[in-house]
Amino acid sequence: MHDSWKDFLDSEFAKPYFKELSQFLHEAYETKTVFPAKPQVFRAFTTDLNQVKVVILGQDPYHTPGAAHGLAFSVPNSQPIPPSLVNIYKEIDDEYGSHANPRGNLSSWQQQGVLLLNNVLTVEAHRAGSHRGKGWEQFTEATVKHLNEKCDHLVFMLWGRDARSKSSMIDKTKHLVLESPHPSPLSAHSGFFGNGHFKKANEFLKEYGLSEIIW
Repeated sequence: MHDSWKDFLDSEFAKPYFKELSQFLHEAYETKTVFPAKPQVFRAFTTDLNQVKVVILGQDPYHTPGAAHGLAFSVPNSQPIPPSLVNIYKEIDDEYGSHANPRGNLSSWQQQGVLLLNNVLTVEAHRAGSHRGKGWEQFTEATVKHLNEKCDHLVFMLWGRDARSKSSMIDKTKHLVLESPHPSPLSAHSGFFGNGHFKKANEFLKEYGLSEIIW
């Protein structure tokens, strides 16, 4: 994890809810197959807080073996591109004509200041949503509030019901909040396609003299 998050993370890790979550995770990793691997759970927090420009908030990690690696919507290059990310790339293609990543690894976005954060950071194999209600939601809520307070001129992309529930926590007088349905094949045609989020994000960044994201 990047040092810029140290005070925030130390504070959250010491709270009772997180201690309970940690105990749950210890038992889960000991007795079940859980994704991502332990060293990758907080990979999103290797993004320098002071360099964050865009926050993309997802739901929970991919629950199939080899897919989740700690960045929301991203997979290692060795993995096939998941359906939600296929739809994300389709939207980028519609807005820009093409997308920059040949595979499903979104590390290049992270390197440009995109925080790829899930609402829930772990999941049991083949059981989507299995780690909801264990404390991760409280942690993610605290993260969004911290970003809202400590940063200026962020773009928050909130996709899906879980992510959109965080909208009220964000000061819209200094940040841009973009909301739409989730890019999952179940909901992408209900308003994710055509949302224009990637161009809107770059227009906002450009307005404040920040470098645009190469999507």
